[in-house]
Amino acid sequence: MAAGETQLYAKVSNKLKGRSSPSLLEPLLAMGFPVHTALKALAATGRKTAEEALAWLRDHCNDPSLDDPIPQEYALFLCPTGPLLEKLQEFWRESKRQCAKNRAHEVFPHVTLCDFFTCEDQKVECLYEALKRAGDRLLGSFPTAVPLALHSSISYLGFFVNGSPADVIREFAMTFATEASLLADCSVKPCTKQLHLTLAHKFYPHHQRTLEQLARAIPLGHSCQWTAALYSRDMRFVHYQTLRALFQYKPQNVDELTLSPGDYIFVDPTQQDEASEGWVIGISQRTGCRGFLPENYTDRASESDTWVKHRMYTFSLATDLNSRRDGEASSRCSGEFLPQTARSLSSLQALQATVARKSVLVVRHGERVDQIFGKAWLQQCSTPDGKYYRPDLNFPCSLPRRSRGIKDFENDPPLSSCGIFQSRIAGDALLDSGIRISSVFASPALRCVQTAKLILEELKLEKKIKIRVEPGVFEWTKWEAGKTTPTLMSLEELKEANFNVDTDYSFQHKTGASLLTMSLP
Repeated sequence: MAAGETQLYAKVSNKLKGRSSPSLLEPLLAMGFPVHTALKALAATGRKTAEEALAWLRDHCNDPSLDDPIPQEYALFLCPTGPLLEKLQEFWRESKRQCAKNRAHEVFPHVTLCDFFTCEDQKVECLYEALKRAGDRLLGSFPTAVPLALHSSISYLGFFVNGSPADVIREFAMTFATEASLLADCSVKPCTKQLHLTLAHKFYPHHQRTLEQLARAIPLGHSCQWTAALYSRDMRFVHYQTLRALFQYKPQNVDELTLSPGDYIFVDPTQQDEASEGWVIGISQRTGCRGFLPENYTDRASESDTWVKHRMYTFSLATDLNSRRDGEASSRCSGEFLPQTARSLSSLQALQATVARKSVLVVRHGERVDQIFGKAWLQQCSTPDGKYYRPDLNFPCSLPRRSRGIKDFENDPPLSSCGIFQSRIAGDALLDSGIRISSVFASPALRCVQTAKLILEELKLEKKIKIRVEPGVFEWTKWEAGKTTPTLMSLEELKEANFNVDTDYSFQHKTGASLLTMSLP
């Protein structure tokens, strides 16, 4: 380690001495990473865990700017939570659907307290301390309710914060700016003008009335817990467009970018002369590399999608200032500063919310073969000696073994290839939504067990959750005509066909469906 880096590490270590949580820097240095790149990785990932910083460093191993001394930009926002946030997000969706996207959609609902400022990577931890000190100092006087007054003009719509509550919030912002200057040597400019929560900005004038109607429908009577949140962004890409990769792309040439679904790409619209039609030049946020990419593999993302949340300070009314304790490891790891009493109440409320939001998700099976190829579908795909072959790409690649042979598939058909794809897409959507599945019940019909299995595979739960086959959710009187139920695959046959079914489940005794017991996040 160079002498200059040794001195820098010593300064950082001294800053962190006496804190309750161990330094996140030490394991990265032990792996041989230089101090400045390790600090850069920690700042870029919100200083949450050394593992996240290590993953960032591995992804950026070919980043040409890895050694550049470019700090992150930071900003402090006051953000609503709970029912008010849900109503604001609903307004975001409806205003975008009815009136197209405007500037307000680029960022989440917030009140700006301190606009973006720079902070050296080795001093970011001091910003967190500044936030905690400012919050502790103003906690007792923070308004029990933040009054919001609707204001509208030809190009702006939003809520204004007025009166004494606004004065207290401004004082909090000024206190943070002062503490940040003292502790982190940052030049922070707190908001001294009208505090506001923007709903719409730079929209078409003929949309003003519709936006006002949507805004007036937002109920402001809900109690709301507010949080002061510290975010950062990469200052190099402030004026770039942000794209989100929708599909995987493997480069065909050395000057092309690798894309994975969910990757963010920064694109400078003024630097596209070298790109052919249908292509753009961009810089990957995940790897820091620059290259060409197919534009139709991407979609426009919001500006704040690439911002990193560092720490939050939650203002709660249920606070006993004498019970506050500094250096609580759990809150530091999660990036949230909470009063002791408030944390206990919020844990109880979270538990109650989890119990209250237990739900059952009913999923219809995917497309079945006989609905596409008719009742005589089995005759189209079987040989005279009773073997299966694939006459069309929408037939499944193979069929599981049944003790009575292929004929039993006639009244218990499998999914088509499109049905398999539909089931996987449904599972992928559930994975993206964050829904947590705790148990699965499926009709004994093969198509339903297949649908449940494919969804679990996309959720990465196929080995953890067994499918409980329940005859009570099998409906055979509609599509299947007959006086007796069709012959269905036994649990042993399903297990032999690699379906992870629960053989210990006892039947409880009319829709062809899979039932997924879930917990909403």
